[in-house]
Amino acid sequence: MGGHMKIGMAINYSGDFAETIDNLIDFEKVGLDRITVPEAYSFDAVSQLGYIAARTSTIELATGILPMYSRTPTNLAMTAAGLDYISGGRFVLGIGASGPQVIEGFHGVKYDAPVGRARENAEICRMVWRRERTEYNGKYYKLPFSKEDGGTGLGKPLKIINHPVRERIPMLLAAIGPKNVELAAELFEEWQPILFHPEHLSVAFGDALDKGNAKRAPELGKLGISVNTTALITDDEEQRQNALALVKHHAALYIGGMGARGKNFYNDLAVRYGYADAAKEIQDLYLDGKKQEAAAAVPDDLASGMSLIGPASFVKERLAAFESAGITTLLVAPATPGHADQVEQIRLLKEFVS
Repeated sequence: MGGHMKIGMAINYSGDFAETIDNLIDFEKVGLDRITVPEAYSFDAVSQLGYIAARTSTIELATGILPMYSRTPTNLAMTAAGLDYISGGRFVLGIGASGPQVIEGFHGVKYDAPVGRARENAEICRMVWRRERTEYNGKYYKLPFSKEDGGTGLGKPLKIINHPVRERIPMLLAAIGPKNVELAAELFEEWQPILFHPEHLSVAFGDALDKGNAKRAPELGKLGISVNTTALITDDEEQRQNALALVKHHAALYIGGMGARGKNFYNDLAVRYGYADAAKEIQDLYLDGKKQEAAAAVPDDLASGMSLIGPASFVKERLAAFESAGITTLLVAPATPGHADQVEQIRLLKEFVS
């Protein structure tokens, strides 16, 4: 192992939040590199990250993810600058499109042009962090919003009052569609796919990454890749099978249930991975209400390839595969219920990657 891969975790936002953060301190002690807080349609991620910033000192803090449509680009920039300030420069702004079910159903905002909006969000955020005046004439966002656009005509181009800790706060784009992946490689510091299988990186995402990287500015550096995975270092076969079952249920939820027939991005991804027949079977079963059968239909090699489950020797092989695929941050969900056991799993993974 080259020692460059970070180990992070996504925080569970259900249950006792204060107890969860008390427990987080133990993960920080064994070297956890990053914590991400999701938003979805639960509590907001920002207030929770503010609390975490006050309780921690070394962990990177990331949104995983903030939907673009529910905040203006300028508000995203202000939020990121504030979190970066109170954490001493430890913040990563993860944004994404979410989906029409949440954006239109929960927020009451039209879901459109995710690629174009992501580009303009990134450009406006960086403009704000550089303390430039808010003068931007995009297709989706115009600053100031003028009389010709339907405004009062009283808008003034302003610059953020406080000086941000960094004028380039790292931005992460969650994406699996080809155009969004291309944009991530062109314009963002990090890209976060879902249901990631390192051996299928090239066939599923290679063209999009190549196109984006060809337009990437040198000052952005190499594209970081952050992925979620489930981990359990164990020699016990029953524990291994139980952990793989968790991965299969998670995969079935997305491949089978996140969207309608003919309109499911995650199902399309499984097809790109080469699992067309399995993807159809999983979706048919899931949409027919047969969730257990749908999970059982997830191929063993797909579940195993996306995770870190098995003896230490096997887990080390999988870590090497992720690193070879260019992964810079592994967001790990330890597949063990006890807090002490979870801390030990993270400690071992940190040991393996160092």
